[in-house]
Formats: sequence, structure tokens, C-alpha cells
Amino acid sequence: MLNNASRMRRLATILACAFAVSIPVYPQQAPPEPVATFSILGYDPQTGEVGGAVQSRVFSVGNGVLWAEADVGIVTTQAIVDVSYGPKGLALLRAGISPEAIIKALLDSDPDPGYRGQPWPKAGRQFAVMDAKGNHAVHTGPGASAWAGHKTGKFCTAQGNILAGEAVVNDMVAAFEKTEGHLSMRLLAALDAGQAAGGDTRGMQSAAMLVVKKNGGVWLNNDVVLRLQVDEASQGDPLKELRRLVEYWQARQRPRR
Repeated sequence: MLNNASRMRRLATILACAFAVSIPVYPQQAPPEPVATFSILGYDPQTGEVGGAVQSRVFSVGNGVLWAEADVGIVTTQAIVDVSYGPKGLALLRAGISPEAIIKALLDSDPDPGYRGQPWPKAGRQFAVMDAKGNHAVHTGPGASAWAGHKTGKFCTAQGNILAGEAVVNDMVAAFEKTEGHLSMRLLAALDAGQAAGGDTRGMQSAAMLVVKKNGGVWLNNDVVLRLQVDEASQGDPLKELRRLVEYWQARQRPRR
């Protein structure tokens, strides 16, 4: 059995080996807006699929928020976002580390470097980790823009920041758990419920979904069941367009033998 010190050294070694990069130095410039977002991660024990979906008032929220690997798990990273939490989280899941331990390891190893010469505090990070069996853990930093928080269910976790209130994440979990059908439809139902509860207080612009399962995708050796992005719909409804894409895909599925 590893003691705590040995465990932490092992986690540090995994992260260092996977991401042995230097931190670049940039001239000072205005930092970007936080990734004000509400997202849902979910697991379907009947199919073995894990997936996530997200909506935000930023351009192309799918670019960096959701990270997943079949037989490994899924990570979402948002708010005062450090995108590296996604691939680092997957690396730790791949090494057999629990979601709870990954939350601590990522925070402990975050050097809080700022962003292009400006503060980008790790106290504002928000991220969730789910393994390939639906076990999950989530963190909302005290510096995430209000309202910020999360709610967990049996096989799901909802989290968000700059939201209308706690009802957003509560209603997302309730919708996920009561909706039947493919995991993609349950993720959509969660996003719709979050939006109906007020969603991102700044409005809507983009949405994304990612679902994985070993050999679950189209063609040979493809683990990606769905990877969908609505990058810009500020004059429309990104959730409506995301639903159209999912339903288009569903209508063309054949039963697997």
C-alpha cells in the first residue's frame, strides 16, 4: 500500500511525465472572459458510454472544455479555465487514480501562473472528473464568478458559473435522471432544463457534446460516438441546433448486432 507521501509523488510523476512543458512568458494584455458555462457529465451503465454536454455565452465552448477517452472517462474544465486540466485529468484516470484524488492532484500541481501577464487565479477554476464506471468528483473554486456551484447525481454531475442560481444545476441533474433513451438525449434534456432555469445570465452562444465508447463510433477503430459543436449561435439558439444534430444522428442509427 502506498502512503500519502508516496501517492502524491506518484501523482506528481504522472503529471510531470505527461506534461513536461515550460510556461511561456507573454507581454501583459487583457485576459479573456471566464468560460461562463453550465455543463453536465453522465454515464450510461447499460451501454457503457460516458459523455458530456455544455452551453455558454462564449464562442466555441467546445474548444477546450470537454475531454473524454473510451474506457478511461471524461473531464470538463471551465470558469477561470486551465485547459490542461482536461488532458491531465485523463492521464491520471488512465493511471487508475480516483476522481477524488485527481481533483486534489490537479489543484495541488497548478502553479497559478496567470494568463499572458495577467491574473488568472486557480481559485476560480471549476472542473469535474468522471471515470469509465460513472464515479465522479467535482470542484468549484471560491473565486469562480457567481452564481457558481455544482450538483451531483448517481451517474451524473452538473456544474456552472455566472448562472441565474442554484436551480440551474439542480434542474439539470433532475432532468438527466428522469429522461429515458440514449445518453445524448439525457444530456440534451439536462442542458434544456438548465437553460429553462435561467442558464448563463449573459445569454447563449455556443454548445457542444462529446460521447465515447470503445469501438462505439462509425467506421473502424473509432471510439467517438458523438462529437458535436455549435460554435456560434448568438443570434439564434445553440441548444436547438445541438438537438437538431443529435436527432439527425439518432434517426440514422441501425441496431448493433
